[in-house]
Amino acid sequence: MDAISKKKTAKAMFKGLFTMLMLLLSPAMAFASEANLKIPELTPAQNTSLTFGIGVCLLGMLFGFYQFTRVKKIRAHKSMLDVANIIYETCKTYLVQQGKFLLILLAFIAICIAFYFGFLQGTSVGGVLLILCWTVIGILGSYSVAWYGIRMNTLANSRMAFAALERKPLKLLNIPLDAGMSIGVLLICVELIMMLIILIFVPRELAGASFIGFAIGESLGASALRIAGGIFTKIADIGSDLMKIVFKIKEDDPRNPGVIADCTGDNAGDSVGPTADGFETYGVTGVALVSFIVLAVDSSLQSTMLTWIFVMRILMIITSIASFYVNKVFSQAKYSNKDDFDFEQPLTNLVWITSILSIIVTFAISYLMLGPGSELDQMAQGLWFVLSIIISCGTLGAALIPEFTKIFTSPKSSHVAEVVKASREGGSSLNILSGLVAGNFSGFWMGMVFFGLMFAAYFASGYGLGEIMIYPSIFAFGLVAFGFLGMGPVTIAVDSYGPVTDNAQSIYELSLIESIPDIEKEIQGKFGFKPDFEKAKHYLEANDGAGNTFKATAKPVLIGTAVVGATTMIFSLILVIRNVLGVEPETILNILNPYTILGFLCGGAVIYWFTGASTQAVTTGAYRAVEYIKKNISLDENANQKAATEKSKEVVKICTQYAQNGMFNIFIVIFSFAMAFACLSAPKNSNEPVALFVAYLISIAVFGLYQAVFMANAGGCWDNSKKVVEVDLKEKGTPLHDATVVGDTVGDPFKDTSSVALNPIIKFTTLFGLLAMEMAISESFRNIAPTIGFVFLAIALFFVWRSFYGMRIQDK
Repeated sequence: MDAISKKKTAKAMFKGLFTMLMLLLSPAMAFASEANLKIPELTPAQNTSLTFGIGVCLLGMLFGFYQFTRVKKIRAHKSMLDVANIIYETCKTYLVQQGKFLLILLAFIAICIAFYFGFLQGTSVGGVLLILCWTVIGILGSYSVAWYGIRMNTLANSRMAFAALERKPLKLLNIPLDAGMSIGVLLICVELIMMLIILIFVPRELAGASFIGFAIGESLGASALRIAGGIFTKIADIGSDLMKIVFKIKEDDPRNPGVIADCTGDNAGDSVGPTADGFETYGVTGVALVSFIVLAVDSSLQSTMLTWIFVMRILMIITSIASFYVNKVFSQAKYSNKDDFDFEQPLTNLVWITSILSIIVTFAISYLMLGPGSELDQMAQGLWFVLSIIISCGTLGAALIPEFTKIFTSPKSSHVAEVVKASREGGSSLNILSGLVAGNFSGFWMGMVFFGLMFAAYFASGYGLGEIMIYPSIFAFGLVAFGFLGMGPVTIAVDSYGPVTDNAQSIYELSLIESIPDIEKEIQGKFGFKPDFEKAKHYLEANDGAGNTFKATAKPVLIGTAVVGATTMIFSLILVIRNVLGVEPETILNILNPYTILGFLCGGAVIYWFTGASTQAVTTGAYRAVEYIKKNISLDENANQKAATEKSKEVVKICTQYAQNGMFNIFIVIFSFAMAFACLSAPKNSNEPVALFVAYLISIAVFGLYQAVFMANAGGCWDNSKKVVEVDLKEKGTPLHDATVVGDTVGDPFKDTSSVALNPIIKFTTLFGLLAMEMAISESFRNIAPTIGFVFLAIALFFVWRSFYGMRIQDK
């Protein structure tokens, strides 16, 4: 059955790619020239500043590797190291499979880019190869940082599990946080070095195209890894969790073949996906701002603004590392002698310290670079202050958004308490309903936070930005997204904290360390302390709750950058419309144009299809995983209590199969809808249809924001309500616990599959959509564009059908 399924999948894959490739290579196409952004020449002083920035990034990478070696040197018991190694080897197998799939997508995208820039734009062969090189670097960037993330996390998880026995809870904070900072700083430094190389060393006539190639590559890589990872992890998680109810076995029971797959999934979904997603987020947002500056800012100030933007990006590495050490000193002083403490508090302190320090540095450096005596100040006095305020709206938001998220997801929140209360009397039914309430309320309040931040930025933009650029409010929105990323390494670090704490708890159980003969004497003789098994389990469970909370807090920040940053990218499309069609955008991009309403409807429909399709892949995969586990789990007391490697590999195989099938369907649909609606917007007889695609992109962003926040926070609320029952109430194995487990399995695809994948989906759709729309409105293509659009619409609808009917649970 598996062989037939794989053959059909491969056949459909190559058939779909070949069909789209033939359509894209149609000689009738002619793209507009806006994609070739003309990056201005930098002055020697500006080049020196940015070259110094490369040095800062290299030092940041050394910091990341230093943290890596610090974690690696921590000693742990062999039983735990062996389990961690099995998890890592399984993760490697999964990533290799994903790499093969990315090669197919890379070949497809490479041909499209070569045709676009080489044949349609007339770029030289060397120039096309350079752009392709940056596209490959973009994909490899997302892929390589994801690989580094799982290696770092799978080193930290066993060390943390063993450190729990020492009864020094501060170590349990420092190990995952050290690992997270290693990932966060390295990720930002790698991405920034790549962009600085383009800005400084790539020839001016190719730099803009190289930025676009790089952004498309990293966006494609992140989308694939985020979607597949989200499906994989939740198939494994649900398959593992449901066994607790079916067989009344403990959490992470080694006899459950789903547990190893669950640990692999923790890394595939909560490490690989977020790391690649974070890499892409920082790159694409940067490219959006570069595009805006080149297209909209006064030509005499473009190099100054570009240098300022990149200097600010460089400084966030320094402020994040400095804040990390300040927080470490503070935590050491406050918690080193405590037997127990709230693990969330030091993480909260780190976020706020970084936010405050970043805001201070923003004002100081902006004053030095753009203040009195600068070229910008001579044209418009005081703009350094206005720009600092706008960026600080985003930086403050990166600290406020986690606070609002914790209101709905923290184990100490009233919403989580409400879910537990409802579950006690109403079982899984009221558990799910109360969780949905939390998700809906979170959507409202998070929307108000975004509104407040963006309105403040818009208000500030009215004080002088219009003197140096067009559409200053759009630039302000882009700077808010940039501000969200102003504390990027820390945002990634607290997000990476979660998979380490989750795996550590599992490794403790899988190692069977408590049952090893004379283990207390061995640990005392070899490691110099007496283990406390009961306290260790309490620490790990409590820390897992903190990890759940901060995984939840990072999601709205990344989603927010996609939505706020999308407005800046859509601006580029509006300029194309104005320049190519010779019309003022506001004459056709308004609510009175019926195509605007139609575009809004289409965007919303696609968002709801996506969340359904990704959840369907999880549902069917989890059904198969549960089916296999039920048949193969061995609960005989005389049987080997260790995890069965071969059975675990089979569960991983099921997860991988449905993850890749689901990802393929989703990718084809997203790509085809972007092409379809762009082509259907072609101004064949009038300019009015152009509003269809612009409204479609806006709708994708807005619907995506609320759907993602609702699902992420509802899922986080369900997850930590289960944790409250397990840790605070200590009622494992009770009907209350069963109810919260059911709620958690509903929340799993909510928070870790559908919601988180909407971030790269929004950015990929917007970024690729810009090129698709340029093609559709070009004079030589617009007459046949609607026909091509209907073809792509048919392809999209076929794969929409396939995403359910081809993935649904089949009767035997």
